[in-house]
Amino acid sequence: MPWSVAVMVMAIVLITALAKVSRAKYEAVGRHQSGEVQSADAMRAAEEVRLLKERVAVLERVVTDNHGSLGLDREIERLRDR
Repeated sequence: MPWSVAVMVMAIVLITALAKVSRAKYEAVGRHQSGEVQSADAMRAAEEVRLLKERVAVLERVVTDNHGSLGLDREIERLRDR
């Protein structure tokens, strides 16, 4: 009888150890995969920021060019009035 009890205790310890190792492995894999998702989100956000910066640059150019052309139009009208 003592022999079977010792085998059962060893089996329980072995099963528990294997379960803990497997759980740690799957948690590590889950963290790694969620890290890839975050980096994909970061890549999308970086791309969106890049596109928005391009749009702002175009708007700044339009506003600057528009003010320049308005000033030029005013100068031409002022010269015509002379």
